[in-house]
Amino acid sequence: MTSSACERRAFAHKINRTIAAEVRKQVTRDYGSPQLSKKRGGAHHPLPLTEVVEPVDFEEYVSSHAPGVEAGPLRQLMEFPQDDLELLQLDKECTTLEPPLPEEEEDSLDPRVRDALAVYTDDWLVIHRKFQHYSTTYTPHNSERQRERQRGLVKQTFELDEAAAHDRQDDQDDSKRRSVSIDETPRGSWASSIFDLKNSSPDALLPSVLERTAAEDMDHNNTEARSQGRHSDLLGLYPPPDEDEAVERCSLSEVPKEHCGQRIMVKCLSLKFEIEIEPIFGSLALYDVKEKKKISENFYFDLNSDQMKLLLKPHTPHIVISTLARSAIFSITYPSPDIFLVIKLEKVLQQGDIGECCEPYMVMKESDSSKHKEKLEKLRLQAEQACSRLGCFRMPFAWTAIHLLNIVSTVGGLDRSDPDSDSERKSHGTWNERKKKGFERMSVGEEMCNFATFRPATLTVTNFFKQEGDRLSDEDLYKFLADMRRPSSVLRRLRPVTAQLKIDISPAPESPLYCLSPELLHVKPYPDLRVRPTKEVLEFPARNVYTPHTTYR
Repeated sequence: MTSSACERRAFAHKINRTIAAEVRKQVTRDYGSPQLSKKRGGAHHPLPLTEVVEPVDFEEYVSSHAPGVEAGPLRQLMEFPQDDLELLQLDKECTTLEPPLPEEEEDSLDPRVRDALAVYTDDWLVIHRKFQHYSTTYTPHNSERQRERQRGLVKQTFELDEAAAHDRQDDQDDSKRRSVSIDETPRGSWASSIFDLKNSSPDALLPSVLERTAAEDMDHNNTEARSQGRHSDLLGLYPPPDEDEAVERCSLSEVPKEHCGQRIMVKCLSLKFEIEIEPIFGSLALYDVKEKKKISENFYFDLNSDQMKLLLKPHTPHIVISTLARSAIFSITYPSPDIFLVIKLEKVLQQGDIGECCEPYMVMKESDSSKHKEKLEKLRLQAEQACSRLGCFRMPFAWTAIHLLNIVSTVGGLDRSDPDSDSERKSHGTWNERKKKGFERMSVGEEMCNFATFRPATLTVTNFFKQEGDRLSDEDLYKFLADMRRPSSVLRRLRPVTAQLKIDISPAPESPLYCLSPELLHVKPYPDLRVRPTKEVLEFPARNVYTPHTTYR
């Protein structure tokens, strides 16, 4: 019993544990395949059956084998048309009268800086492929393009369609003919076939079919025959492929240009208070409440009278014409119903709390000047002293905001060429009525947020709020702007300041005259440098815009 067990254990040690895949590899390595092992020289080199033959990498082959060096079956794949590529040099157009470069002289700049600036000044070198419009990669055969190609084409009726339409008629004719032939001729006789031959129409004769014709004449005749009645766009009849099954999609690259969103123009016409004591300055900016971001620079405007400007004459001996701008162009890349135009007012820095400085504007009126004559004279004297000592410094005064969707939704979708485009709407009435109207307009949705086609409107803004505290934080501002869109009691706690700001809001023209870029460069056309300019306000997009910068900033 023990000896048999030992024999079984010894036999178990000798069992071949090789798996089936290794056995096949071994057999293939020893014997190989006669079909795969033949070479041009006749030598026998076995190729393992388990090895997968990889296809030729076209790009790698072309990069490692220059055309003309080797001749072979793949040479046709490496040969490209000689006129496929062409280089075009396009002049880079400068949109401003001055080149957007640093003020330093070019010779004094560091060579690396000079090369970096050349990116913004050198002309464009465009690589154009002459035959790329034949490629489906750049011009996909999609359904939209297919519909454009089929416009005006005559509806085609093919033989297959005609056969399907006349099948029933043919069946009826055959049955009628058979019934007649059966009645007139004996059943099963040869006369039935003669009847069919008599009723059938002969084929058209082929003239000169047996005449000898030269090959050149035959090709010419065939070419003319093919061109007769030929469809203007044969590919237009082909059904478009499924767009979801597109293998590759590419778009033609455009010449880089500076990004520009939908543009609106805001003109500040006048700013009036019940009493005139000191200079008041204003600023405009766009805010996106949903993104909680400021999406534009500040635009500062000065609507003070000449008498008020004289109070700051010692601090402004020379006035730059760019500071006299009263109209601004704002760019909006991502239009939404959450964008507000925030207006902030400032005054010359003055001793005391902001509430004390704003108190006269909230309780005194010009009609009561005789009653408060002495107090007004005292306030003007204090303002004059503050302007002489602290005329270069400012302090916050009041603020308000305009919901741009109210402007767009009220007159949205109207043609800009409408003769009644110059309308004036005043934001009078109680605060609750204005909130209710604005809340109803919010139901239009984001599809109405088109700031490029609405009708111009003139607004008279009267609802200014005294700024509480030394600084209006962004978080507080976003809360107030959100409350303007829905009924809330938060804004009721803010004390109003009696003022009237008249502004004009309209879509910006494509090529405005007397316009300054955000870098204060004169944008073409600019006929007269002495005219009051319009400023382009730099945009801070709420989300990233992936476009190259073509202007040095």
